Amino acid sequence: MYPIARKVSLNPTVTLMDVYAPLVANKALPGQFIILRADAEGERIPLTVAGTDPEKGLVTIIFQIVGATTFKLNQLNEGDSIPDFAGPLGEPTDLDGITSACIVGGGVGCAIAWPIAKALKQRGCRVTGIIGFRNMDLVILEKEFAECCDRLIVMTDDGSYGEKGNVTVPLKALLEGGEKFDKVVAIGPLVMMKFTVLACKPFGVPVTVSMNPIMIDGTGMCGGCRLSLNTPEGRVTRFACVDGPDFDGYQVDFDEAMRRGRMYASFEKHAYEEACRLFKKEG
Repeated sequence: MYPIARKVSLNPTVTLMDVYAPLVANKALPGQFIILRADAEGERIPLTVAGTDPEKGLVTIIFQIVGATTFKLNQLNEGDSIPDFAGPLGEPTDLDGITSACIVGGGVGCAIAWPIAKALKQRGCRVTGIIGFRNMDLVILEKEFAECCDRLIVMTDDGSYGEKGNVTVPLKALLEGGEKFDKVVAIGPLVMMKFTVLACKPFGVPVTVSMNPIMIDGTGMCGGCRLSLNTPEGRVTRFACVDGPDFDGYQVDFDEAMRRGRMYASFEKHAYEEACRLFKKEG
């Protein structure tokens, strides 16, 4: 069992938890993830490691309440325990040789982008952060990004906070103004990552994206997280859990990934509604 040491609501749909998992805390690196179950009968879901405190044995996870499992997980409080918490899984983000980077985060994807920005700053990299949200009520981790970025731009779709527009607006402006980045790291909704890649393409800037498709076992056995990449050698299939979650953004077939991501949307919604009804009945 893995006790919850801290629980914080970042906004109405996003929650942060510090979980006591010392073996994971001692090994996890930025970009890696864990797979957990909220209860002994539950499904397995992947969540990126948002931070670690090896001395205290704590692992930080940040999740959005969108399905049955995240709803159940959010019902747990400090002092409760998570039955299964396996990791770290996946390949860590490659940070070598980067002296200037732009970290682009969208929505809850900022939880994945934040530890990468932190790690780069600790290595002496000049970090530009661009984080985007639908509106001011959904803004998360602004203070944390400000602490590890040399320059931070906050965007909201409706202009209710920061600057109005999506994350590609300031990114394009920086690149058109002659800004040079060794790498752009984009993490968020698939459509956001797709258009971030398209914005960078005319400038030839390397782009890394973090893919989070459906996963079950996290070891490459189930094949649920497969992705299609268009490589110089031809079209290939890769698995996000073992080959990623980071990939070259120019190679990812985002349209296929978005189609696959929508396949189970109705099932996820139904499971969430059933979990809500069960909780209210038991409450």
